[in-house]
Amino acid sequence: MAVRAALRRRFWATVPAWLRLLRAVTLLLATTVAVLLLVAGLAVNGTWDSIAGRDAPRTTSAADLNLALNDMDAQAANILLSNGDAGKGHLDTPYDKAIGFYGSSRREIGHDLRTLAVAAQGDRSAEKTVENLTDDFAEYQELIGRALENDGHTGGKPAALADYRKATDLLQGKLLPESRTLVASNDRAFDAEYTAARSLLSAQLAAAALGVLLLAVLGLLQWYLARRFHRILNPALLAATVCALLAVALGAQMLTSSSANLRGARRDAFDSVVALSRARAIAYDANADESRYLLDPQRRGQYARSFLTKSQKLYGIRGATLDTYDDGMAGSWRAYQADNQDLRFTGEFRRELDNITFPGERAAAEKTVETYAVYQRDDRHIRTLVAQRKEGQAVSFCISWQPGMSNAHFGSYMAALDQLTGINRAHFASSVHDGRSAVSGLLPWAGGLLLAAMALTALGLRPRLAEFR
Repeated sequence: MAVRAALRRRFWATVPAWLRLLRAVTLLLATTVAVLLLVAGLAVNGTWDSIAGRDAPRTTSAADLNLALNDMDAQAANILLSNGDAGKGHLDTPYDKAIGFYGSSRREIGHDLRTLAVAAQGDRSAEKTVENLTDDFAEYQELIGRALENDGHTGGKPAALADYRKATDLLQGKLLPESRTLVASNDRAFDAEYTAARSLLSAQLAAAALGVLLLAVLGLLQWYLARRFHRILNPALLAATVCALLAVALGAQMLTSSSANLRGARRDAFDSVVALSRARAIAYDANADESRYLLDPQRRGQYARSFLTKSQKLYGIRGATLDTYDDGMAGSWRAYQADNQDLRFTGEFRRELDNITFPGERAAAEKTVETYAVYQRDDRHIRTLVAQRKEGQAVSFCISWQPGMSNAHFGSYMAALDQLTGINRAHFASSVHDGRSAVSGLLPWAGGLLLAAMALTALGLRPRLAEFR
């Protein structure tokens, strides 16, 4: 009898120890899961702040700067082309349009330089690039200003052209490479932020594994109580298990949704925004080459080659010349329409067509390419008129905004490109919003449910432990 009593006391003495151990493990796991989810949520929110407030605006500002520099130079050439000889042979509408666009581009460049200067603070390399851009742009403006002034004087065309050459050489030799460097460096910074955030989220999925372990421990605790106290269920522990299950599900949803939204923002949307921003800047530079071609007969070969090079960057056709480009584009485009995986052309448009993600995006991309093809055919018409010594007609066709003229078709091309870019920008903004909402909407609930699970676990074990006092 004495031995039996001793064994009985020892048995009952181990039960509270096991209950306390399981309670401690449960509380520790719940706390760890809550902390991991909190850290992940704060990190994701920080990533969204960096992406939406710094990385994306810096990249797009640099791309906008590149575009505005190209447009300003194109409009300067158009002003010189449409002014005639000190106002003689003046083309009123093209001249007024060019003056207006020139002023808008100059203001845009000033705004972008200020934005980039603020964004570059703390990054010595970026700061130096922005400083160089600012200094070189001041020199560029001085040269263009001198060219426009000389062009207003009778017989001043040669001096104006000499100043314009210096300005456009400065643009091509320094300003555009520096602005492209900023686009690339800011885009790399964005990509590094994205990669780090995705890696962190992958690591934080350990919270889900610990959540599963938490549920297993709660199940073990429920089984232990049923076995030792001959009760089928402990209501408080059952409620704690339900709370933990919901918390783990919400936490996992927050992590996977954040990861998906990050991918959507960067890969699906912003990769296209960057490609299309480059395409827009290249298009404006190519359009400027047409005006330079007409303005400067001595450099026509150089500007024709430059136009072709930029066309190849947009829609690349192996071995194409200006004479064969249109036929090559027509054939490769028919092949693409028959099979979207056909790889007969390359360039920024191919990059975008390979990243079609959103409703309406493919139709907008195809419309952009088709309006680009119309603009390309206009270029060949301009060169044909020049070859026929009809330079006046070539200038009028090139810089006129009347329906059916080259600038009107270029405007349609840019409108289609802007619509396509707008689709991707809108989905980038939507991904950022959804990513923030996933954290702000799910994290508090997951944390609250884990706290409830801890409280219910303690509450459910309290009566059982009281039996051993």
